[in-house]
Amino acid sequence: MTVLEDRIAMADADANTKRLDEWFERLERMPVPEGFRVEIVGGNVFMTPQRDTHWETIREFLWAIEDRFGRKVKVFSDVRIDFPGHENGFCPDIAMLKDSAKPDDTGHWRYQDVEFIAEVISKGTAANDYGPKRTAYAEAEVPVYVIADPYQGRCHIYTDPKDGDYADPVRVDFGTDVDLTGTVVDLVLKTDRFPRD
Repeated sequence: MTVLEDRIAMADADANTKRLDEWFERLERMPVPEGFRVEIVGGNVFMTPQRDTHWETIREFLWAIEDRFGRKVKVFSDVRIDFPGHENGFCPDIAMLKDSAKPDDTGHWRYQDVEFIAEVISKGTAANDYGPKRTAYAEAEVPVYVIADPYQGRCHIYTDPKDGDYADPVRVDFGTDVDLTGTVVDLVLKTDRFPRD
């Protein structure tokens, strides 16, 4: 990449962040019902209710990470992180960051510090998790991306992004352990308590 191309890319990223900031500021002023999650995928706003099945699965991920790394690990749920692509202000169900991660000058967490993402499928936004979010996570070189799908009763594990994409996922049925040893997450995730829809 030339110096000019690098400067253009930085200017585009700054403009993208400013547009996302404006969108989220407007959304925060709206009367969003309690229990709804809001994120922006490809410039489109998605607002989905969080179901008990969804939250129970998120908690299982969170507990597994905290059991492995302790309470001081940088792990978030539904916290905005801007990812590559057109206006991608995602709020992942689970995002684990490097220990050294710090918010940038605008107070946002950087996608470059994300080591692990887990998304739990909702009917209304499943296409995002399997499509544009998967692509953005691969472009951001997130080392491990897991989709827990309570409708299929299965996890899809994506690792080692290359050239803006992941290879075909490893699929693991609920009730079978997800072995993430040998990855940056370095844990075995029990799925026997993952609820189904």
